[in-house]
Amino acid sequence: MTRLIFKYAKKILPFIGIFLLIFYIFLKEDINDIINAFLAIHPIYVILALSLTIPRVLVRNVAWQMMLKEQKINIGFWKSLKIFLIGYFYGSFTPGYIGQLMRIPYLKEKTGEPYGKLFVNSTIETTVHTSSMYIVIFICSLFFIYQFPELFILISIWCAFLIVTILFFISKKRGEKLLFGFTKYLLPNRIKSSSNQFISTFYKDFPKIRRLIIPGLITSITWIIIFSQEYIFVIALGVEIPYLYFLFLFPIANAAGFIPITFAGVGTRELTAVFIFTTLFPTVESHDILVVSLMGFVITDICTGFIGFLLSLTETKFDRKKILKL
Repeated sequence: MTRLIFKYAKKILPFIGIFLLIFYIFLKEDINDIINAFLAIHPIYVILALSLTIPRVLVRNVAWQMMLKEQKINIGFWKSLKIFLIGYFYGSFTPGYIGQLMRIPYLKEKTGEPYGKLFVNSTIETTVHTSSMYIVIFICSLFFIYQFPELFILISIWCAFLIVTILFFISKKRGEKLLFGFTKYLLPNRIKSSSNQFISTFYKDFPKIRRLIIPGLITSITWIIIFSQEYIFVIALGVEIPYLYFLFLFPIANAAGFIPITFAGVGTRELTAVFIFTTLFPTVESHDILVVSLMGFVITDICTGFIGFLLSLTETKFDRKKILKL
């Protein structure tokens, strides 16, 4: 019975956010209003938003390059950019953007470094990148502590959990003890050996936290660019939301998209954005916020991911079926 539940849960979970969004649209919105809002966006705004993609991915790759060098992973700037974009493609249609881990086998093929070390590098890059957004969210919660006291409490708890988790795994002794214990007691015998080998390289050339501060500051610029890309559609629709308010508030909706119950956050991000902005700005139409969020997803995820898809087609030196099984 338990196995059956998990079997269907795996199939249904990635679609929950999309189901919620569809249900909300049919229940609360006039589909004509949504269509008209999409049609009201002049193509020049789309082009302007797209143009910011280039500096965004370049800046993030600069930060990743610093982290790669800190872990003594030698790969050129343009090769890492290509791998980053391929990972972005896989992340753009997987729950919680977990598909970004697909950059690991490509890194392995280019560098020959052990999988465990590359897994940690990818995890650190993602953690540093998202942590910079959580800092913005925490600052935002201070500004709106009276309107949303529960929000401040939830964000504080989440940030504290992240800090404790990071501090725990920084220690090689603690981290390996927990991970090896996990493989010993919870994994089947047939994969214990390969899992232990994988874990044994986690802390190889592990970076010092202080060496990640500058990459973290650099990668935070990418969030400003992302939310600026989305704010362009706020301007296009004539929605009266000040830029700084949007810059502080939309990250909360974006963070909701990280919940792994939908593809690339579709649904959870839009519904959270609608709730936040229509609550704080009563004159703002919910369908406009819905369109802003969806257009932001198309520009920052789909279009960027499509570039990664095209680049992935050029990688013919190894069997992709093997990679997908890793």
